Amino acid sequence: MNMKRIVAAVSALSLTACVYSCGSNATNSNSEKATESTTTAEITTTEEITTEAETTEAEEEDEENYDTGDASLDNVRNQDEIGDNEILVVSFGTSFNDSRRLTIGAIEDAVEKAFPDYSVRRGFTANIVIDHVNKRDGILIDDIDAALKRAVDNNVKNLVVQPTHLMNGIEYEEITSKVANYSDAFEKVVIGEPLLTSDDDFKRVETAITDWTKEYDDGETAICFMGHGTEAASNAVYQKMQDLLTNDGFNNYYVGTVEAEPSLDDVIAKVKEGGYKKVVLEPLMVVAGDHANNDMAGDDEDSWKSTFEAEGFEVKCLLRGLGENEAIRTLYTEHTQKAIDSLK
Repeated sequence: MNMKRIVAAVSALSLTACVYSCGSNATNSNSEKATESTTTAEITTTEEITTEAETTEAEEEDEENYDTGDASLDNVRNQDEIGDNEILVVSFGTSFNDSRRLTIGAIEDAVEKAFPDYSVRRGFTANIVIDHVNKRDGILIDDIDAALKRAVDNNVKNLVVQPTHLMNGIEYEEITSKVANYSDAFEKVVIGEPLLTSDDDFKRVETAITDWTKEYDDGETAICFMGHGTEAASNAVYQKMQDLLTNDGFNNYYVGTVEAEPSLDDVIAKVKEGGYKKVVLEPLMVVAGDHANNDMAGDDEDSWKSTFEAEGFEVKCLLRGLGENEAIRTLYTEHTQKAIDSLK
């Protein structure tokens, strides 16, 4: 839009310069044409800017108002009266209401059931998600700073922070940094491990996802999991999971990422090499949010679903996050137990 203004301005200056450089030969008619040309350019530019602004606003409005379920069914866990002991479950978050309740909410419920002596509260690291939900549904979820301040204001003595993140990556490091800023406010504070930390974690997640999808394991179907991916070194967890699956004989299971390696192209090449006819797609993410619904299962031509279909595969998408899997929830509660034990 700035370039359009520059072009219009340059046109006006050029025409004006011509009027004065031609001296007496410059007629009133030429001057009128120059003025008319400049005015037309300015009007056209203004109209284009207005149209672009209206389009952007409309797109943002659509993005804020898509139907993702009833937000009122989700317990945002931002209540006060916490008591001495708190487990703060920290997640990246999702604005997809049903998925949030069935995944993050289910993990929180499992933690609450396992540790009745602790109050369970929620914190999200993604402020963009918090803003989406607040603007669309009028529900405010604590970000990690607000959640930690709430704990301080409620005089919590023993704080256990349990992330639902898959790996010790950028988001996890952000959590540890923010918790450190508040650590002096508590008598004891500890941070639990993310989902994929030990070799045993990888093995148990492998068992969970292969058991979850065994009904599709018919010899003709490639079962592909889509992770998010990261620029951090922790992105290696995806290749590690792929190697584990392959070494354990799950040769029709593939792991890829949206934003890193292995890429969608890598996964498609492997599926073709295996000679499969059908493909099942499922997110390797805690939630089935924007990435799962759009990047994986969306109708845009660059989604995983559309790309596989364009290659001639029959595609089925499973829109469910890892938080819906009971074995995964159990693993999170065990990580929480380990963190609590370390307080002693």
